[in-house]
Amino acid sequence: MNLFADIRELVVAELQALMAEGALPAGLDLAAVAVEPPRDAGHGDMATNAAMVLAKPAGMPPRAIADALAARLMEDPRLAGADVAGPGFLNLRLEPAAWQGLVREVLERGTDYGRSDLGQGRKVNVEFVSANPTGPMHVAHARGAVVGDALAALLGFAGWAVTREYYINDGGGQVDVLARSAYERYREAHGLSPEIAEGLYPGDYLIPVGEALKAKYGDSLLNKPESEWLADVRLFATDMMMAVIRDDLKALGVTMDVYSSEKALYGTGQIEAAIERLRGLGLIYDGVLEPPKGKTPEDWEPREQTLFRSTSFGDDVDRPVKKSDGSWTYFAPDIAYHYNKVQRGFDELINIFGADHSGYVKRLKAVVSALSENRVSLDIKLIQLVKLLKGGQIVKMSKRAGTFVTLRDLIDEVGPDVVRFVMLTRKNDVALDFDFDKVTEQSKDNPVFYVQYANARVNSILRKARDAGLEVGDATLSAAHLGHLGHEAELQVIRKLGEWPRLVEIAARGHEPHRVAFYLYELASDFHGLWNKGNDDDSLRFIQGDTAISAAKIALARAVGVVICAGLGILGVTPVEEMR
Repeated sequence: MNLFADIRELVVAELQALMAEGALPAGLDLAAVAVEPPRDAGHGDMATNAAMVLAKPAGMPPRAIADALAARLMEDPRLAGADVAGPGFLNLRLEPAAWQGLVREVLERGTDYGRSDLGQGRKVNVEFVSANPTGPMHVAHARGAVVGDALAALLGFAGWAVTREYYINDGGGQVDVLARSAYERYREAHGLSPEIAEGLYPGDYLIPVGEALKAKYGDSLLNKPESEWLADVRLFATDMMMAVIRDDLKALGVTMDVYSSEKALYGTGQIEAAIERLRGLGLIYDGVLEPPKGKTPEDWEPREQTLFRSTSFGDDVDRPVKKSDGSWTYFAPDIAYHYNKVQRGFDELINIFGADHSGYVKRLKAVVSALSENRVSLDIKLIQLVKLLKGGQIVKMSKRAGTFVTLRDLIDEVGPDVVRFVMLTRKNDVALDFDFDKVTEQSKDNPVFYVQYANARVNSILRKARDAGLEVGDATLSAAHLGHLGHEAELQVIRKLGEWPRLVEIAARGHEPHRVAFYLYELASDFHGLWNKGNDDDSLRFIQGDTAISAAKIALARAVGVVICAGLGILGVTPVEEMR
């Protein structure tokens, strides 16, 4: 049950009836009519913008439309009030019974309450992390991993067929640097002093790679020229680093469906096929670019290159796909990779990138639009940086990693559940402070604790009820007389439960999993508020002397727990049943 959607259907039906009887002009477009929570909870349970959005096309004062609509809406037994405010806003109040029925709906559907068919089975590919396989994952990767995984879960919950994908950037020069760095650790394993020249990776994480190379090759690679060992060491080191990355993702609770290799695109004709596809669309040409901004003609040597007409899709400049020496640019395999995704039949593509990839957004969207002939959409989410704090000070880099704090460091310190929840307490395009002191304190200011504490309180209520000899199975609770839930504090909690299906669809449409974390905090706040009121008002306590009243109140608590568990499931966080 999506009560907001149900009331919107009622509003639309009554508007159509007004059109049919001539009170409104026929043929009005009702797509923009919405029903949502009012900005001020004191104005009612819901509000509709119907009169405001229809006034101009109808050629009528918005208040006249609102008055006519309000009169018709009041004929529905679910409505207790329909009040016109200001120039034509329509605030709606529902009968308590309409809200109370939601508790039964939650208990009957369990954690499937709020699940939607919004996606209608459309195939969506969510590509995230896609870190260079040159070392363990760091904190910035952690945020992208959490956002991507939670978004994939959210879309699955809302009716999409989701594929989680990792694009291994193993085709560029950075893997050659990895191989040279690993070779120095291989020399170190033989008792030689490693020569970690500037530009190589200095982290201790490559010491095991060097030892593994020694175990496989013995001393056969020593004193050989680079040309004889580079390819083998590159493949060996890349495979070991990917094994580390997979283990790190597993520790975070992330499992990919597909790993795609950039290197696998070279020499297979896939890059050539993608470029020829664009050429056939008139989007590839040979030309010379203008000097980049900040470059004077004296600093710029114009060279003819093979270019993609990215400007035809709103980009600032056309983008090179082949250099003047005939080699592919970094952009060319990315074109082929996205062409591959289009050919695999995805209806939608989502890429989770670091903030340093902002310059790539327009060109990639242009490529996907061209290659799919506008059939496939591409949304790119940019992940801003994470700053780690402890005791008010920035946390120093990891000695093992050499230049950054690893994801594994973070997990070992606070656990995967805390990492996942905290990474979703800000929108992806806003920088995030991860304060170790804050995320471990037991207070309302720590959203992880606050939400988990609400679920623990629900389980405490159920345990105490069982100890008192009460039956608290969902089937029994769903049969409770919910009319006993009439206090405003109880109805406030139920209204928040009623927002869950709507929130799921809004978050899924916007590709915004952080909205789930925000919602859970608000639900927990309302529930804790009800609990605290019970300390002063015995009638609000969950276990009463009357069995029927107890059953209704326990049913409400259980419904809160169900929705918290559903939301935490989307975030990939394990619910806590008891705080220790």
